Amino acid sequence: MDRRSFLRKSGTAAAGAAFTLQGVPMRALSPQGVFQAAAANSTNDRVLIFIQLHGGNDGLNTLVPLDQYPEYYSHRPNLALPETGARSVIPLSNSLPSNRALGAHPDMDAFRQMFQEGSAAVIQNVSYPYMNGSHFRSRDVWFMGGDYDDYYSSGWMGRYLDHKFPNYPDDYPNPQMEDPLAIEIGTGVSLAFHRDNGIPLGLSISDPIGFYNLINSVGGSAPLSLPDTHAGDELEYIMQIEEEANVYASRLRDVWLQGSNSNTPYPQQYPYLAPQGALNNPLAPQLKIIARLLSGGCKTKIFLCRIGGFDTHANQVEETDTTMGHHAALLYHIAEGVRAFYKDLGQLGLDQRVLTLTMSEFGRRVKSNGSFGSDHGNGAPLMAFGPCVEGDVFGNNANLSALQNGNIPLGIDYRQIMATVIQDWFGADAQTVQVTGFTDWVGVGIPFVECAATSIKENSKAQMQLFPNPAKNNTRLKIPVFETGWHELTVHNILGQQVMKKQMEFSPPVVQMDLDIRGWAPGTYIVEVRGGGRRFTASLVITP
Repeated sequence: MDRRSFLRKSGTAAAGAAFTLQGVPMRALSPQGVFQAAAANSTNDRVLIFIQLHGGNDGLNTLVPLDQYPEYYSHRPNLALPETGARSVIPLSNSLPSNRALGAHPDMDAFRQMFQEGSAAVIQNVSYPYMNGSHFRSRDVWFMGGDYDDYYSSGWMGRYLDHKFPNYPDDYPNPQMEDPLAIEIGTGVSLAFHRDNGIPLGLSISDPIGFYNLINSVGGSAPLSLPDTHAGDELEYIMQIEEEANVYASRLRDVWLQGSNSNTPYPQQYPYLAPQGALNNPLAPQLKIIARLLSGGCKTKIFLCRIGGFDTHANQVEETDTTMGHHAALLYHIAEGVRAFYKDLGQLGLDQRVLTLTMSEFGRRVKSNGSFGSDHGNGAPLMAFGPCVEGDVFGNNANLSALQNGNIPLGIDYRQIMATVIQDWFGADAQTVQVTGFTDWVGVGIPFVECAATSIKENSKAQMQLFPNPAKNNTRLKIPVFETGWHELTVHNILGQQVMKKQMEFSPPVVQMDLDIRGWAPGTYIVEVRGGGRRFTASLVITP
């Protein structure tokens, strides 16, 4: 194999994580500098996994708004899931208020089980203003962390990792971080892990042993000297990539061989009627690889998986049974694959460390088309998984009688979710959130991460309470107080807009106060209290 073929097959120069800057040789490691940087930028051992649903997932057939079933059915009679019968929609929970009551696709029973166990959550109607209907452009928007009209050369994950792990690639790998900072499972390379200088901080692999064999098949000895030309610079650049890729390839092979999966079976095939190409589960093997890498000691912070086939313009369902078919198989693969993954992690003692989120470039239109399919739309639900997830539905069901050009309108901006992840999961401070590009969402999270690891101390046993909740005119806030002092109460709506801010002096042990919410628009609000080195958040639902 020649070197340019190596570049193509390992995902171009970006795949490996371009280890030099325009061919400039890597400077020698300085152990003292490495240890100082590691100490100054130490991070927790938590892992984030994204499952990218390629093509634009149909959120309405994933999770059906039960309070509006007649409207749902009238918009898509040739796609609608049945309300009753052996394979009808499955209510997530009987305790959800009507405006957040959802029914899962019948092939997502594994998701319903995780939801009821408190290890899965739904974030409703996720989008961004002026949603772009292009697959490629909208994926880039999600990855870059910007608006519809922004064009960044970096991704928000790359900017976050670059801030937390400075001096990459020169000071890596090192004893504190032996592994790639990020890994994409597969052969593609996205914008996700690019930094501001365009050089990514991640690798793209299909399997660790195959990656090791590919890297080590690049033949030939290095030339003793290189011409002082553009071609010489390019050759030196390729050589540096090969040299550093070899380091990570060996490490990934080692952790793979040291690790193992439990005896948890992973699903392989969809058991019902669907096209032949949709039967095999493409997600489960990716998740199984991640579980084994983590069990072997891999310290990679962010993984990106992919499952395609969601561009369902036609033949989304079987004509004779809307509960089966192409889309049903994909939902089954996700629900069953993720549940098996967390069972595997649990057996390995790793499940508490891992948070998983789905993401898709857009949803589908509410009205179906004549080809038993649905066209490019707008908002769609995002699903979160893991023992540290708050098992709830965040955001109200979209009003199917008040659509925007036939689409579900923006409910929750995707950037608020990503900002929540780095704040509450990774424990990022305000500066990190700003550097990542989420300035508008500093301190404004959606409380779907139950065991938060914020830089402000959390009390895992004491919680803020709101009652009644849902509420209409008034609600009472009850919060534990650990020391006398000034506290700040803020309330934001689900779009991140501040609707209340108060400074108050609290004294131990408990404070109770009434909130007058008359005149506030119906919807979900985030109530937050900070003070005494602690932070408490709770969601408040206001009904019409």
